[in-house]
Amino acid sequence: MSNKKFTYKDSGVDIKAGEELVSSIKDVVKDTHNANVLSNIGGFGGLFSADFSSYEEPVLVSSVDGVGTKLIVAFKSKIYDTVGQDLVNHCVNDIAVCGAKPLFFLDYFSTGKLEQQVGFDVVKGFAKACKENGVALIGGETAEMPDIYTEGEFDLAGTVVGVVDRKDLITGSEIKKGDLLIGFKSSGLHTNGYSLARKVLFSQFDVHDSPKELDGTVGEELLQIHKSYLSLITELKEIKGVNGFSHITGGGIEGNTNRILPEGLNLSVDWNSWQRPPIFDLIQKTGNVPEEDMRATFNLGIGLIAVCSKNSLSKVKKAASKIGEEALEIGKIV
Repeated sequence: MSNKKFTYKDSGVDIKAGEELVSSIKDVVKDTHNANVLSNIGGFGGLFSADFSSYEEPVLVSSVDGVGTKLIVAFKSKIYDTVGQDLVNHCVNDIAVCGAKPLFFLDYFSTGKLEQQVGFDVVKGFAKACKENGVALIGGETAEMPDIYTEGEFDLAGTVVGVVDRKDLITGSEIKKGDLLIGFKSSGLHTNGYSLARKVLFSQFDVHDSPKELDGTVGEELLQIHKSYLSLITELKEIKGVNGFSHITGGGIEGNTNRILPEGLNLSVDWNSWQRPPIFDLIQKTGNVPEEDMRATFNLGIGLIAVCSKNSLSKVKKAASKIGEEALEIGKIV
């Protein structure tokens, strides 16, 4: 039997590094707090005092997600302050399309060896997007797990909780034949399709390459931040005749919008009605990717769809334009 002493640090877990990270992020996290937050970072649970007095029948709406293999692009690029924003915005969009107002967010950050600056950048991204969406970052978990991740790698997950009055829930049940599909532009791939995009693009390019088709580098294009549609949805959901929203994530335009259609209805998408961002053409051309796969994998430049009646179209366009969004007619319900 060996007489060698093993410490927790020898096994690869540095408790002091974790404590230093928590200390370093306290201010950026606190900056997202409002009067409803009763706890400071470091407690066993995040405390949020919810005031539902203005709701007749409050319904809590939640969503949990990760960033997927977009993280590998962040590792290659050594840019860590955008993926946290991706995650918050993705989760917020998922509950906003149900009509919910987001209240608070919880994050999970796990890595093999904790690099304090990397951890700080990631949490700074969470906090930035939380502040932009009016969401309190009330808790999280930082886990150091040697032997699970290779050097320089980490994983992220996040959960958002919001609220909506039951009578204001948006389920798509009001969607009717003849309603229009109104698309709103994405900022790029958002957080979906990266396994295919990476396999194709990194077979020919490096993250720092600048193909003539793109305005910047491959890495910059692939790390474009997943857009938040909260302010847009907040405007549009007040318009009578806006009958449903779909957040275009994995599964593409059809896969996601079909989720909200009442039985017996289908989509008729005019795939030529908008200009696809160059990154999608580059992926398709470089990898000879079949059109069917492109449509099932990527958002193709449309990150949100509002399903609305013909009568409400002018109001939708006007409300969108007011906050700098272009409403694109991309199809209809049949």
